[in-house]
Amino acid sequence: MKIAIAGKGGVGKSTIAAALAVILAENGKRVLALDSDPDANLASSLGIPHSEQEKIVSIADQIDLIEERTGAKVGEYGQVFKLNPEVDDVAEKYAYDYRGVSLLVLGAAQLGGGGCACPENTFIRALVTDLVLFKDETLIMDMEAGIEHLGRATSKGVDVMLVVVEPGQRSIDCANQVAKMAQEIGVRRVLFVANKVSGEEDIAFIKQVMADKEVIAFLPYSQTLKNADRDGVCVCDCLDEETLTKYDEIIRRIS
Repeated sequence: MKIAIAGKGGVGKSTIAAALAVILAENGKRVLALDSDPDANLASSLGIPHSEQEKIVSIADQIDLIEERTGAKVGEYGQVFKLNPEVDDVAEKYAYDYRGVSLLVLGAAQLGGGGCACPENTFIRALVTDLVLFKDETLIMDMEAGIEHLGRATSKGVDVMLVVVEPGQRSIDCANQVAKMAQEIGVRRVLFVANKVSGEEDIAFIKQVMADKEVIAFLPYSQTLKNADRDGVCVCDCLDEETLTKYDEIIRRIS
């Protein structure tokens, strides 16, 4: 199962990605979590101690690795380099294991809007393609607001894109745009999860403005969950039984 999670910044993508990753790992799945958001919040959401987070080096910062595999110097232009660098061992060597989840952080490579023909961009795209199309693990990708790292070929391996929304028009507008982009590159299933829902009024709003979309869960706003990052706690340890049931339902719907 390959799951991409996208949406406007701040809607709770990393929280949902971390919760799904830990729950699936606890259910016996081999889970690889890929943080492809430049803000890189997934480690915190998983509850990895800050002292350990400092040891995690993003793929974009693995300059020696990128230069070795592509045959080009990072930051120099006009070079000839490998367009299909070897990447099949990267996840095993560079992922950080925590609570049964292997975390791989892409980092903030200077992608130049997706058209950048540079070693970093080429390496990261090759890596994402390998993880989506050729790895057996359950893959959960915490995406940025766009879907920069997915191409038409890679998208065919994504089983579902979960687009996260919160009760606000800007979030809805961003979600609709992300869904449109995903469908344009061939993602087969695009589903929606409403997050930070405070009550029936919020639910009614989302159902009204997204009447033509498949919203599979309404996750409640939680101050305890909001404090998880401050307290260095895994988001799963802050979920009540009712919310955990909603996550189980998400997993059932996307499986």
